[in-house]
Amino acid sequence: MNSQTRIITIANQKGGVGKTTTAINLATALAAIGENVLIVDLDPQGNASTGLGIDRKNREISSYDVLMQTASVEEAAVSTAVPSLSLIPSTLDLLGVEMEISNAADRATRLRKAFRGNTGSSAFSYILIDCPPSLNLLTMNAMAAADSVLVPLQCEFFALEGLSQLLETVNQVRTALNPNLTIQGIVLTMYDGRNNLATQVVDDVRSFMGDKVYRTVIPRNVRVSEAPSYGIPAILYDLKCAGSQAYLQLASEVIQRERHLRAA
Repeated sequence: MNSQTRIITIANQKGGVGKTTTAINLATALAAIGENVLIVDLDPQGNASTGLGIDRKNREISSYDVLMQTASVEEAAVSTAVPSLSLIPSTLDLLGVEMEISNAADRATRLRKAFRGNTGSSAFSYILIDCPPSLNLLTMNAMAAADSVLVPLQCEFFALEGLSQLLETVNQVRTALNPNLTIQGIVLTMYDGRNNLATQVVDDVRSFMGDKVYRTVIPRNVRVSEAPSYGIPAILYDLKCAGSQAYLQLASEVIQRERHLRAA
């Protein structure tokens, strides 16, 4: 892996916050503006794989094989319908990973070793890791391998409660496994401007986290919700919809932040 490759883990222990939707559409937006991108699907549910049109029967080599050290990043990555976007798919085998490697000394750094030991990783300028909705060993591997963590946060009442737990996990990983890990940013998702509570959540999160919160807010959008059933990102399904345009703006913000981090 070359030093220019940036690895971003997309994590939130809560389900239904737009994590996989963000991974797919952010990756597509980055690819659309000239980056070569890899998504690593670490969620046993495999929604990122399905949402990019990779049928379960075609997932011969998966992120499970990478973690079990029986396949390289290069061997596991498959092309998608999106130019310049590749994917390491997920399978249900991931459900057993925690038990299979729990006694291994390198159980939390398997993914980092896979990236560092593989020249295939250097082909990508961005690697996005889509985590399961829990703070388990898979998420730990993702954080140990990453340069930064991007947190999708739904505009709902308990948003801040879950965020504090996630930030504590990031601090633990930074202390024990990955001292260079940073918070890339927090993206507010599923925003409905007609809902006073959603607006209050946005204000509260910005007050609590300051400039760690992206300026771009992802709206609740029917077209974005429909796209996965067709196996394509929303940006390909309907480029002009509000959700797609928001993810393009988010990609620009991510690149700006990455440039700033590299310069720092």
